[in-house]
Amino acid sequence: MSPSRFTASRVVRKVVWMLLVFWGITIISFAVIHLAPGSPTDMETTLNPLAGHAARLRLEEIYGLNQPLWKQYLDWIARLVQLDFGVSMSADARPVMDKILERLPLTLGMNVASLVLTLLIAVPLGVFSAVRRGSLGDRLVTILVFIGFAMPSFWLALMLMMLFGIDLGWLPMSGITSLGFESMSAWEKVCDVTSHLVLPVAVYTFGSLAGMSRYMRACMLEVMEQDYMLTARAKGLPAGTVIWRHGLRNALLPLITLLGLSVPGLIGGSVIIESIFALPGLGQLFYAAVMARDYPLIMGNLVLGAVLTLAGNVLADLCYGLADPRIRSGAKARSAS
Repeated sequence: MSPSRFTASRVVRKVVWMLLVFWGITIISFAVIHLAPGSPTDMETTLNPLAGHAARLRLEEIYGLNQPLWKQYLDWIARLVQLDFGVSMSADARPVMDKILERLPLTLGMNVASLVLTLLIAVPLGVFSAVRRGSLGDRLVTILVFIGFAMPSFWLALMLMMLFGIDLGWLPMSGITSLGFESMSAWEKVCDVTSHLVLPVAVYTFGSLAGMSRYMRACMLEVMEQDYMLTARAKGLPAGTVIWRHGLRNALLPLITLLGLSVPGLIGGSVIIESIFALPGLGQLFYAAVMARDYPLIMGNLVLGAVLTLAGNVLADLCYGLADPRIRSGAKARSAS
């Protein structure tokens, strides 16, 4: 088999497998949310004394809830193939796609910024702790990250709001824009939105910093005990070259797996943080959809999470080859054979 045919068949198998996994996720998710107690009609009729049993039956007919579950799933999957997530069952009756796209930029931007900052801080901290194992600096970093790991995010958010919002008055405490935002210049709008997001992004970053730095430290310690690291030192290579060029690239492989799994979290949002800072993100949207049993909106969020999960696995596979030349050479050897 030629390399091109081997690569094409491998890609086809990968795509087919991902589609089957995605299909399974949609079946399980659709069944679970419909098995949960309560329904959208309960939320609309329970608190309305004028809504009787006939009104509830009429609403179920409008929403298609009177159909068998398998029929509802087939109707939903037929719309999904056309990239139609349906219409929300909430009072506004807006398309699900519009509601998700309306809040996606805020949640995605905050989580991407937090992830980048976490990597920029956690990777050097982990390498420093591994190289200086047992030193005073390692102990101080360990104490700092474990404080961050044990500190509740809502408490940290409240403390930062009190310090920077009330006592110092440097940063706004809620929302994403200030009064008079529409009359600001383009640069003033950027600065205003950025100032509103500093505290939420700081809370996100500090909460994930501990686990990422400890994970990096453990991976680096394992790599430093490998034979090729001892050989590099024996050849007289500079310590920085040994650590950052040979050691770090191999220590990043487990971290890449962790990053691939964290991709769905980029759109998940945090209900607690978004509620504290009054941010209209996807976390609050998904929570409100679950409480209201808004099935189309719940499935829209779950589908988006499933797609990002599968995309994270593919992205991790690509990053493996960039980080470790042995994976690229192994793939080429298998293709040649």
